[in-house]
Amino acid sequence: MLVTIRDATADDAKTIAAHNSAMALETEGRPLDPSLIGPGVRAALEDSRKGLYWVAEQNGRVVGQIMITHEWSDWRNGVMWWIQSVYVAKSSRRQGVFSALYRHVESLARQDPECCGIRLYVEHENQRAQATYLALGMVKPGYDVMEVDFRNDTAPKQESSNA
Repeated sequence: MLVTIRDATADDAKTIAAHNSAMALETEGRPLDPSLIGPGVRAALEDSRKGLYWVAEQNGRVVGQIMITHEWSDWRNGVMWWIQSVYVAKSSRRQGVFSALYRHVESLARQDPECCGIRLYVEHENQRAQATYLALGMVKPGYDVMEVDFRNDTAPKQESSNA
């Protein structure tokens, strides 16, 4: 089935937010807060410095999405594109939708003289996604991602010391 890739628009915000929520539940068992994800998607669609979305369509229906954010790399003197918010509707999986999205982003990245590469993070348990990324030519660079999530902080609070 033919897949068309296009820039996402404000009209896609509700669909993208729903896809992000479905992806978080499916891959991490994590429900996303609608009061954060909806405005977060709209913010990226309104300000390309926050992120850029593309959507995949089949028969005029949005069936997939991909977003990139930018990270400056002083080691490479260039901008690393981070792939995020990837989702393909279950009914459209294994039909080349993600590959089309990825190849679109890769093509744009290779045309950008400031872009020095593409990265993404993937759940350790998501072997199917990892196999797909490896088949597209990505490699595991040997890094793990660590974070502190201020919006969903469950870490114990440190007591202040008056010493």
